[in-house]
Amino acid sequence: MKRKIFVELERWRAAEGRMPLVLHGARQVGKTHILKEFGARYYEEVVYVNLETNITVNEFFEQDISPLKIIQFLEVYSSVRILPEKTLIIFDEIQSCERSLLSLKYFCEDAPEYHVAAAGSLVGVAINRQKYSFPVGKVFELKMFPMDFEEFLWATGNNILGEQIKEHYELNKEIALPLHMKGTELYQQYVICGGMPAVVKKFIDTNSLVAANEIQGMILNEYIADMAKYSSPSTSVKIRSCYKSIPVQLGKENKKFQYKIVQKGGTSSIFGEAIEWLISAGVVLKCMKIDSAFIPVAAYADLSDFKLYMSDVGMLTMLSGMPQQLIMSSIQENNMFLGAIAENFVAQQFWSKDYALHYWKNHNTAEVDFVLQLDDKIIPVEVKKGKRSKSTSLRVFSAQYKSNYAIRISLKNFGFENNIKSVPLYAVFCIEK
Repeated sequence: MKRKIFVELERWRAAEGRMPLVLHGARQVGKTHILKEFGARYYEEVVYVNLETNITVNEFFEQDISPLKIIQFLEVYSSVRILPEKTLIIFDEIQSCERSLLSLKYFCEDAPEYHVAAAGSLVGVAINRQKYSFPVGKVFELKMFPMDFEEFLWATGNNILGEQIKEHYELNKEIALPLHMKGTELYQQYVICGGMPAVVKKFIDTNSLVAANEIQGMILNEYIADMAKYSSPSTSVKIRSCYKSIPVQLGKENKKFQYKIVQKGGTSSIFGEAIEWLISAGVVLKCMKIDSAFIPVAAYADLSDFKLYMSDVGMLTMLSGMPQQLIMSSIQENNMFLGAIAENFVAQQFWSKDYALHYWKNHNTAEVDFVLQLDDKIIPVEVKKGKRSKSTSLRVFSAQYKSNYAIRISLKNFGFENNIKSVPLYAVFCIEK
């Protein structure tokens, strides 16, 4: 399946002063697959080593991490001649061997002619540092996300629809009703299966959202296993409790994360570490409240007030137990949790573009779901689960901060009226800097 990160990998390969690559992200976002596909396309040979399952190679790193010795060992181990520029070396699950991660520093300094790429889950690379520090400044880091909605369109054979959506987004012109309905249907499918490549592939292969749900269950079990593997037993319990509370947190009218929902009497001192673990692992997204909307937005964040979204909306849908038929039904617009799903979907799409997540709330009742800093502009974004378009908070925000324009994301068609740009939920991927 076509992934946008491929362009970044091509740039890395062609870059002058190229450093070893570290590709990290949450589990099951497709890191291993994309590196193998990249190697097959651009290199004569690929030497692939899984450091979690291959004890022999893992033990070798404990003995010697000089690039020359590693190359010699890998040639014998793989029976492949490793040549600069022509061979891609892939160290997978690099978090399983701290010394292998440290070796990248010496590849950068002493053997930059070799093309070395490492893949690892964020939870291990970011958190599981016990003996050795991360080789900062000696590796090129790329972060991989679940498939965004445009990639989902490509995977499901809707490339032309994707181009039509982009065109109408730019023109603020309504798209033909059959195409609007098709886009809405694909959005509904996406929020059920999410963007994990294995889940999307299962859906495409079987045309069954129920079958896709089974793969999500397996991924959830892997997440829970990591919570136990990379934390102490007491912290692991807190991490799981925070993670499983997210559907409840988002189901409230006030979606601010509340520790007391996780546990009666809960506080930031009890659960703060667990939340930071989830964020570092890439399985949740933190959206900070801002009191004022000036540039730079991050300078006005209230560190004590935030929302947590899941990094993959399909996981939220599954964990919440939301019936799939209610999402696919056109008559369920009044279901409040559909609003939580829509917000999580938008947060995920913004996060995949590396946009910082902020929301705004004044001292009265006005609240704007997201506030984007796009270049030198501050853009308020409101998310609606259906077609209703009342936007009181947007008007309050725009009047106070003199916004260039505002964005309302909903199931309505494209348009631009009263300085509000109407963007259908299926077109969020078009919002660019």
